[in-house]
Amino acid sequence: MTAQLLASELANLIQESKRKHNDLRQAAEKSLEDLKSLRAPSEAQVSAELAQRTNFVNPFIIACGTKNAKFTGIAIVCLQRLIVSRALPRTKLSQVLEALQQATSAGLDVQLKILQALPSLLSNYATDVKGELLVTALNTCFILQSSKNAIVNNTSAATLQQLVVSVFDKIVSEDKSGIDFSPVGEAPIQDGTVPLRSAAMDAYRVFNDICLMTENQRPEYLRFSGLPQTFGLELIESVLTNHAAIFSAHPEQADILRTRVMPFLISALRGKPNFATSVRLVRILYTLLRRHLSILPSESGDALEILTQLLDQDTALWKRSLSMEVFRGIFAEHALLRRIFMLYDAKPGQKNILKNLTATFVRVSTEKPSVIGLGHQSTIPVANPYSGMGSSSDQAMLEASGVTGIISGSVSSDGHNTGISTQWSTMRVPCIDQLDKTDPPSIPESYVYSLTLACITSLSEGLAKFILPLTVPTEGRRKRTAKQEPGRDSPAPNDERADSLTEKTALERSASFKRNPVPVNPLSLENHPLHAEVKICADFIEECWPAILATCSTFLFAALDSEYYHGLVRAFQKFAHVAGLLQLTTPRDAFLTTLGKAAVPPNVFTASLNTGAPRTPSTPSATEATNSIFSNARGLLSVDSLVSQSSQPAEKQKQPFMDVSTATLNTRNLLCLRALLNLGIALGPTLSASWSIILETLQQADFVLFTFGKTAGRTPIAAKVPDQHAEQEASVLLSNFNVEIRAVETAASRLFESTVDFPNPAFVEVVDSVCNLLEKRTRTASEANSRPHSPPSGGTLKTPVVTHKRVLSISTAALSGPNQEDQFALAKLGDLASINIERLLSYSPDVSGWSPLTSELIKTLSSSLNTPPVRARAAETLVRILLEAANAVASQPEDTRGEIQLRLLEAFRDSVAPLQAAGREISITSHATDVDIHRIILQGLKSLLENCGESLVRGWEITFEIIDTIFINRNFGPDARKDSQRAVLMTRSVKLIRPSFSSLQLICSDFLPSLPNACFLNLVDTLYKFCTQDDDLNTVTFFWAISDFLSGKSRSMSITEDMIQGSNDEALLKLAAEPSHRGSGAALWMLLLLRLTSVATDQRLELRNSAIQTLMRIISAYGDSLGPEAWSICIKSVIFKLLSSIEGELQAVQKLPKEKGQGDWNETAIVVIQGVSGLFVSYLDVLANHRGFAQIWQDLLGHFGTLLNFKILDINTATYSAVRDILHRCAENDRPDVGKASIDLAWDLWSQGIPVPRDGKDDKSADNQKCLLVWVETLLELYGLIQEDFSVERVRRMLTLLRDAMQHATPGQYASDVEYVTPLQGRILQAFRMVRTDLQGVPSALITQIAEFVSLAFAQENSARTTAEKRTYVAMSKESMSILQSLVIKNASEADIYKTEAFATALSALAKPIVLKYQFKIVTKTVQPWREATRSALAVLEATLPHIRGIDLPRTTIQNVWQIIVSIANGIISADSRAAPIGTNAMDDQDFDISSFRKLRGLIIPALGAEIILDKTRKAYAEGLFRTSIIHTPAPAEAAVIYGTNGGGSEVAGLSSLYKQRSGRTIDPPPTKRSLMSEVCLDELFSLVEVRDEAAATPSIQVQPPTPGLPPSMSHARKSEDGDDAKDEKKAEDIHKLHVRLARTVAPYLILRCALSIRAYVADQPLRGRMPQPLSQRKELTRILRCLVELRSEPDAIPDTPNVDSETRKHLLRLYPLLVSAVQVAGTAGDDKVLGIIREALDVVGGELGV
Repeated sequence: MTAQLLASELANLIQESKRKHNDLRQAAEKSLEDLKSLRAPSEAQVSAELAQRTNFVNPFIIACGTKNAKFTGIAIVCLQRLIVSRALPRTKLSQVLEALQQATSAGLDVQLKILQALPSLLSNYATDVKGELLVTALNTCFILQSSKNAIVNNTSAATLQQLVVSVFDKIVSEDKSGIDFSPVGEAPIQDGTVPLRSAAMDAYRVFNDICLMTENQRPEYLRFSGLPQTFGLELIESVLTNHAAIFSAHPEQADILRTRVMPFLISALRGKPNFATSVRLVRILYTLLRRHLSILPSESGDALEILTQLLDQDTALWKRSLSMEVFRGIFAEHALLRRIFMLYDAKPGQKNILKNLTATFVRVSTEKPSVIGLGHQSTIPVANPYSGMGSSSDQAMLEASGVTGIISGSVSSDGHNTGISTQWSTMRVPCIDQLDKTDPPSIPESYVYSLTLACITSLSEGLAKFILPLTVPTEGRRKRTAKQEPGRDSPAPNDERADSLTEKTALERSASFKRNPVPVNPLSLENHPLHAEVKICADFIEECWPAILATCSTFLFAALDSEYYHGLVRAFQKFAHVAGLLQLTTPRDAFLTTLGKAAVPPNVFTASLNTGAPRTPSTPSATEATNSIFSNARGLLSVDSLVSQSSQPAEKQKQPFMDVSTATLNTRNLLCLRALLNLGIALGPTLSASWSIILETLQQADFVLFTFGKTAGRTPIAAKVPDQHAEQEASVLLSNFNVEIRAVETAASRLFESTVDFPNPAFVEVVDSVCNLLEKRTRTASEANSRPHSPPSGGTLKTPVVTHKRVLSISTAALSGPNQEDQFALAKLGDLASINIERLLSYSPDVSGWSPLTSELIKTLSSSLNTPPVRARAAETLVRILLEAANAVASQPEDTRGEIQLRLLEAFRDSVAPLQAAGREISITSHATDVDIHRIILQGLKSLLENCGESLVRGWEITFEIIDTIFINRNFGPDARKDSQRAVLMTRSVKLIRPSFSSLQLICSDFLPSLPNACFLNLVDTLYKFCTQDDDLNTVTFFWAISDFLSGKSRSMSITEDMIQGSNDEALLKLAAEPSHRGSGAALWMLLLLRLTSVATDQRLELRNSAIQTLMRIISAYGDSLGPEAWSICIKSVIFKLLSSIEGELQAVQKLPKEKGQGDWNETAIVVIQGVSGLFVSYLDVLANHRGFAQIWQDLLGHFGTLLNFKILDINTATYSAVRDILHRCAENDRPDVGKASIDLAWDLWSQGIPVPRDGKDDKSADNQKCLLVWVETLLELYGLIQEDFSVERVRRMLTLLRDAMQHATPGQYASDVEYVTPLQGRILQAFRMVRTDLQGVPSALITQIAEFVSLAFAQENSARTTAEKRTYVAMSKESMSILQSLVIKNASEADIYKTEAFATALSALAKPIVLKYQFKIVTKTVQPWREATRSALAVLEATLPHIRGIDLPRTTIQNVWQIIVSIANGIISADSRAAPIGTNAMDDQDFDISSFRKLRGLIIPALGAEIILDKTRKAYAEGLFRTSIIHTPAPAEAAVIYGTNGGGSEVAGLSSLYKQRSGRTIDPPPTKRSLMSEVCLDELFSLVEVRDEAAATPSIQVQPPTPGLPPSMSHARKSEDGDDAKDEKKAEDIHKLHVRLARTVAPYLILRCALSIRAYVADQPLRGRMPQPLSQRKELTRILRCLVELRSEPDAIPDTPNVDSETRKHLLRLYPLLVSAVQVAGTAGDDKVLGIIREALDVVGGELGV
């Protein structure tokens, strides 16, 4: 490419120079030929060959000399290409440079090409271009630099700068080459001259001339003058920047700096240079300070002083800004800062550069308070509301796009901006970098202050980065650095890490205090290579900390945005951190104190003191870590008091953030607090007494937040002008309040967790610091009692700098202050103990801090000067510490564990001891608080036993001692039942009973195996003490646990009479107190029983009942291990004593009938009886083997009899239940031999009467069913044992009592005896079935009583009401029917049942339900009572009637029986269908009755016609048939005839009246529902009147011998009249007489019945005309007429008709008038069928009349 370009350009040159410039043309042609002659294949080879051809460049040199623009342009292009390609002959360099210099006057393109070629020329020919050649090149560039064309000017300036730098590059190359070049000259230095080689000489000359030209002096070597000062300064800066090392290595260059540059800079700065010059001057000065401080010590000191002086308020803002920008850079390089301090401040007699500078910072920060918004607390900066229009559109666009790294500049009119903000307090381009500006830019007024903050921040960062790594031990540096960095280096919130640290706290704790991890003081590392540097840092802090503190303090209370404020707090924290690590206590404490005041401003704390009661939190809190160490009562960092995150967003809009924002803490205060806590974490082991600063600040913050209910304080705005950005920032801070709270919580937690790494002395100091808070509270409280309450003045910390002492929160407005502050201290004590629990247990109490910690807590909880909440919190804290200690030591070896456990229990005891001092109960308030404290300690003891009871080795005696602290002895006067003064064991408060008892409960239930033998007696006594109290405790059940444990230790209880001596238990106590004695366990067991027996008469129902039940369970459970003698002793000494006590109490209660506890004592008596019963039932066989069993049995029944005499149903029930169970045990197959006399005693007990109330009347309010049921069941068990000797008298007594029991039984509730018998009824009936009937008189007694039971259901006045209100006895009646049937049938041959009227009573009882039938309103779901009674009656009659004739019975008895039989018959055939219940199946009932009637007729016909039977009885039977046979309801006129017939002859009168025609009716009455039964009865009437053919009798009425239905009286009478020889001959005649009597009785009713139907036809049919008669009436009429025609009546049954001789047709003669009338009616109506039958009848009548 080079060859082609050159060829082309040469051709052009030749072409252009044809007319003129032959020399140029010839030279060009010659060069072209040379070029063409080249045969090199590559570009490099072409360049190398051309470099050898010295004349090749001649045409280009000639062209430049022609001054022709075209020629010059071609030449410069070719020369530039040759220079770049290294194709320029070295011998032609001088000519080429001259040619280039000549061409500078050409056009723009040529000038630019020249500038482009010069750097390549110096680079490619560096060894050749030196001396004059270098000067020529530089002059060429200088010439172009003076061009008025901006492009050329700027390009030449850059090129010149590059050339100058290249000159110095040659020095570097020369120095590195190692070739020993000969010097070419000398240069002056501070103390003489120095020889220089060529490159160094050139650089010296060039740099020196540049400095001279910059100072407006003539250069010595360069042939140019008039260099712009600003450009000269730029050249100097570029050299200093690019080759700083040369000035340190070359003294001649350093001399130039010392003699030329620094004096010029200092003098220029002292003058009044313009902005552009000042910027360059400051930049050079900053470079020199950074790079060449060591070679310019005095000059740099002067320069630094000048820069410091520029910060004065009177200096122009842009000069101050330039100066601060330099200092910002210096402070950013901490090594430079150390060097400055070492060179000046640290040397005696030198200038105090940094000390003066930091003092200047103080003046700067306070010079314009309005600009930085200085106030009493930090505020949010506010922009000038009128400066918005001047904002840069570019800046706005950048900020809107969210470009990172862009620092916003200030606006033009920001003079009224208040505060320091990244919006207006920074510049996009610092002043020191604005080289393109000639005039100063618009600088924010607060820019200088932002730079001051940057200096402070950089200073702290540098110190921390240098010092912190030196403080970590080498072996643990990596681990500890990673752990501490988040908390120590940055106060910004780190929520995730904070949460994770909080959650893992408990798991990651370790007793690292054994490793002594106190941070290393770098000052102590004298052998460390950096020790001198560390000493410088320490000296710097000692010298400058007041000014830095003052500066930071000013800005802490200025208006800063969040970024600046965070940076300031971070710097503050790191500076204090470094001071602390260097153990510079004065600056450390001063910074801690200031940070504490920033965290809790005094005005905020004062406002909280004057506020009063705490407010309800109004801001929703972020979700809190549930296991936060900071869980004090209700204040700061309390998880319990933080408002839930779940608050509604609407409430967030309404929350009152308190316009007076100074009244509470805001987010920035919390940021400072967190920084303070991080310092505590980092410096903890070294703080010593300074812990009070951190703790008191934290305490104040806790109090403020507690007072205001965690209301978020709004960070105030610096000015009251509208600023949307400021408002937005305030809102963001407000919304982050809860996040910051959590961050503070985490830091506080870590602060106290860090104490686990402290050595013991450091930890004790922390404990003492926390205790001092409480001590001050206690002293103040004691003093406050004697003077008015007022906030005392704060004390002073032991630092020589500032006062930091909290104002004690004693105020008349609120008592919550001391509560909260003390609760804070107590919470911290608890946290310290929890975190360091291993330390506290591993060392002695004095060394580990255990003694001061626990003694302070005990002193606080016991002091009445403290408020109740504080005392309660102290107690809770102590308990928590002791519990954690107990858990921690549980896994230790027994020796170690026992000592520590004893220490813990002693702490419990010591905490209770002050509460038991005399006189503490005088004050009601104090006593109430003491009780609460006591309760907390007792609950703690319970928790200790729960967690560590199994591993408890020592201290059991102290445990019982603590439990017994709730009891005190009091003496009282006699009560209503006791005459002597009595000592009562009472408790200090009922609130203490359950907490104390819970511990005892745990011991009894879980830890008896762990209990030493000597403690069991204490355990029993303590249990008894609790039993005597009025609280509802399940005390007695633990007697069972103790008994179980004691019994398990010995298989048998050797209880003897010797143990029971006298009425007291002294012998048992003495024996039980000797664990080594063989009978110690048995004695202790008997003491248990006796204690329980004493509790059994306690006035509390539940307690005594529980005691009784437990007593019984204990004896029962271990009865197998007791022998007969032991059982006898237990029964006599325990059981009978218990019964006697209960009887005495019942007797006392009886005297006070209205005493409230009467029912309770009844219940207790029941429990005792049941327990005694269970014991006797279970171990009767053992008792029976004892020689004194008979007496025991007698005493037992005697006690039972005494209890029965109280006449109390429930007690009676329990007593008889006990007797029943015991008797049942006697009746079992393996029954013990109790003896007949013992059973007789049981009968006497039972038969003394039924259980009735005390007043002898039925207690209808009480249900005696259960009592009577048990009483009957007792009889059942007793009868099985005594039946062999059960006499008739006992049976009758039994029946009487059972009947009375049935009568006295109450209906009960929720039970019905319609379908099923009640349990009582069933048991009574079971007793009847059970009784033997082989004794004379027993069957009749049983039948009579059962008959009474059958009648019970039907003897009620209103059975419907009976069902709802009382017993119906329906089911029992039905059940009794079956029993009665079986009894009668079984004893049918016994004459006694007939003679005693038992049989008649039974029939009468059965007749009642049959007669009532539908009249009985109670309907059962099974067989109805009347049906059951019908079946039973028929079965009874079938079985008894054959036996009656063989028994000589009184006449009246037989007549009574037959009268009842007839009533049964009439009951069977009759039924009031109108009264039938809904759902009755009338047809089925009718069929049943027809079947039953036919069966009964077969049993009583013809025996009913016996002479001994009364006529009225037969008449009743006939009348029943007559009335039932009526199918249709008769007319009213006929009803009187039917139902009014009465006595003899009345039926004739009735018949004569029927001959009279009645008025007809058109109403056709319906037939009866039981029409079939009516037809059966009608047929029975005809059958009874029909004549009997003795030779050929119908089977239905034939009686075969022996006649079952033959009355015995008739048979007996026949024997007495005719004798036995005439029996067969008279048999037919006797039966005929029976029929005749029956026919004579029934005939009138038959005629009357037929007459009614015929008369109705005669009266009603004419009204119907030709309409046929209703079907049912027609059927009835035709049936009657047909039967009349066919009937051959008994001749003796119907009297003869006068003047008519008839035998068997008398009935038709009696009906003749009606028949005649009926013929006429039938004929008229055309009723041929009726007419035909009547004619047949009339024909029969005619035949009788002989017609």
